[in-house]
Amino acid sequence: MPREYQFGFELRHLVYFREVARQLHFRRAAEALAVAQPALSRQIQQLEATLGTPLLRRHSRRVELTPAGAALRDRIEPILRALRGIPTELQALAAGQVGQVRVGFTGLAMATVLPAILREFQRGHPGVRVELNESPTAAQLASLRAGEVSCGFFHPDATIPGIRTKELLRERNGVLLPVDHPLASRASIRMRDLEGTPLVLFPRLHNPGFYDRIIGACAAAGFSPQVAEEVWPRANAIGLVRAGIGATFVCPSEVRQLPPEVVFRPLTGPAPESRLVFGWREDAVDDPALAAFVATVERHEGGT
Repeated sequence: MPREYQFGFELRHLVYFREVARQLHFRRAAEALAVAQPALSRQIQQLEATLGTPLLRRHSRRVELTPAGAALRDRIEPILRALRGIPTELQALAAGQVGQVRVGFTGLAMATVLPAILREFQRGHPGVRVELNESPTAAQLASLRAGEVSCGFFHPDATIPGIRTKELLRERNGVLLPVDHPLASRASIRMRDLEGTPLVLFPRLHNPGFYDRIIGACAAAGFSPQVAEEVWPRANAIGLVRAGIGATFVCPSEVRQLPPEVVFRPLTGPAPESRLVFGWREDAVDDPALAAFVATVERHEGGT
């Protein structure tokens, strides 16, 4: 055994001493421990010999703690209390009742399904700390592979090796316009109506598939889009629309509470589609807290 783990006493020595220190009487301590008084006395003597200092002052009818004995009593109590708690703590850990789950998410997730999932999970697992990290799809996938996040809500375009997913939302995009835009007065618009309107998008590297679908939808409508800005996160894009910089694409589920400077209009005909999935690593099967979070998400059907 490594030297740092070699002790001249055992746990029972500490338990026996704690009871003597509590009772300050060998007979009562022996009765409480259900051991013979001579055996208890020998255990305390062994502990004193190992530590190299008297722990008790023995009198004919009582005992007193020496300063070393009082110090040992104060030190072993939290140790024994921690040891008593280990079974309960391990059982809670195995049941997913304690631990930590690191969750990546996008703006679409937070605007739709994520708040309800978090509310249900926290009600059922108040001892689990959920750490949230807003990040785009590409960054979430890299973090998942590196083990930096436990799971994520993102927008993939294909099956991802090593990542299990559950689709939560699939919606056609509409367009968010400044309230004074010429198209804002229409009930709905077509993609080709956006020709000449500056667009506020996101950097392509964050989600290449969706970015290319937007560009492809514009091309299919017969025009090349004018990209005014590429920003992230989504809230920044909405802010630029409010400022009159251009228009951006959003899902109907995202626009329940819009500022008065913008309006949402659905797109008729071909339109880019957003897909939100929940994903976690296939090999992350030994994390009970994550398993509990996955189970919570799987109870939610696609949509809001």
